[in-house]
Amino acid sequence: MQLILKNAPCANPNSSLNRGKKMSLSDGKIKRDNFTSRWGFVLASIGSAVGMGNIWRFPVMISTYGGLTFLIPYVIFVIIIASTGVIEEFSLGRLFSSGPIGAFKGAMESYAEDNNKSVKKAGNVGKSLGFIPVLGSLAMAIGYTVVMSWILKYAFMSVFGSLYAMGQNMDVIGATFGETASAWGANIWIILTICVSFIIMFFGVSGGIERANKVMMPILFFLFVALGIYISTLNGASEGYKYIFSINLPEFASVQDAFKFWAKILVFAFGQAFFSLSVAGNGSVIYGSYLKKDADLPLSSRNVAVFDTLAALLAALVIIPAIATTGGVVSTGGPGLMFIYLVNVINGMAGGRIIGAIFFIIVTFAGLSSIINLYETPIAFLQDEFKIKRSTATIIMHVLGGGIAICIQAITAQWMDVVSIYVCPLGALLAGIMFFYFLNKDKALSEVNRGSKKPIGKWFYPAGKYVYCSLALIALVCGAFFGGIG
Repeated sequence: MQLILKNAPCANPNSSLNRGKKMSLSDGKIKRDNFTSRWGFVLASIGSAVGMGNIWRFPVMISTYGGLTFLIPYVIFVIIIASTGVIEEFSLGRLFSSGPIGAFKGAMESYAEDNNKSVKKAGNVGKSLGFIPVLGSLAMAIGYTVVMSWILKYAFMSVFGSLYAMGQNMDVIGATFGETASAWGANIWIILTICVSFIIMFFGVSGGIERANKVMMPILFFLFVALGIYISTLNGASEGYKYIFSINLPEFASVQDAFKFWAKILVFAFGQAFFSLSVAGNGSVIYGSYLKKDADLPLSSRNVAVFDTLAALLAALVIIPAIATTGGVVSTGGPGLMFIYLVNVINGMAGGRIIGAIFFIIVTFAGLSSIINLYETPIAFLQDEFKIKRSTATIIMHVLGGGIAICIQAITAQWMDVVSIYVCPLGALLAGIMFFYFLNKDKALSEVNRGSKKPIGKWFYPAGKYVYCSLALIALVCGAFFGGIG
């Protein structure tokens, strides 16, 4: 049975909604690849969200800001962002069957048509603005390529025993990572990372990205749970669990100190949720563009939020209790936590070699699932804008990304900071504005509800338009003020 919607874009073959779509091969144009199943899409989206922020930042936030004291506002922000921004980005991509450039162009053209303005000019403005999240995705992919090269090296070292052979000699452990993260220090591993990513993406969305995530994500969660169970059997681990699931507040010398503490918790809990869910106007938009029209977007968004939060919690439930077994606390995040401090802790455990191998395999899958999402947006851009083959676009972007990654190794941290602080929240804000301010409300809600068993609540549109878009702006401003919040 064919469902005809009142506001269906196909009624007008010249409308902006149809101009953004790819036609079949019989029309002489490229046929767009798609996810073949709902869970394939959900697992790929979970993979894009589960990244280094879950593993090397979330545990330190839990440790620094009082366990449940941080976790409660974090979960609240996850619910808010997932129920507005994630749904919006999936919907925007699916509506126009395109990445940020085509989606922004379509939204602006739709606005121009509804308001009797120049469609061509509006479309050009949308394309120009859409290039920002595309560039942001490529820049983040390049930085992630460097980080992924470190992970791949440590995964190999852990499997073959050289990482465990370092024992708990902090001089050797620190020097090893210092050499790895230096200028030109991981060239071979960057090339290997690019090759692995290329092989997955060469086979397209359904044959590459979806299939890879169907393998990697279940294994990631299984290994995380297994690792967590093992850690729970160690002496002292219970102290870590107690801290995570209790409200721990410092003694405040003044009302001003209390205000600063709670302000920081709210800002960083929001930042962690915002960036963990990968709302940046690129990855979620492009994955949404590969969705079938009968997919339930609110349900898919909820699943992504649940499993992304579960991955973050599993990381905390492994790392904080593991360090608690040594009598220590998680006080340092980022690469230093994962490549130096945790290596020392794991090597001191019974079965440390096996634990280290399992941990870095988990991190490898988390990194790979994120990097292929980041490269997909610029690859799709080349396909859509220049009508070139998937294989050619994949080669171009991986050669470009790998070449730049080799050159920026000494400034990877600064590179990632600029992209995550400024470009990512700006892309999220622009996508939110396109969907909630320029796209006709009926068209927007029609796309959100398409495939859903029941219409989304009336709260969604005003919450997205006023709350989510304001939060995206806050992420940009606070990120600049604090030097990063996620």
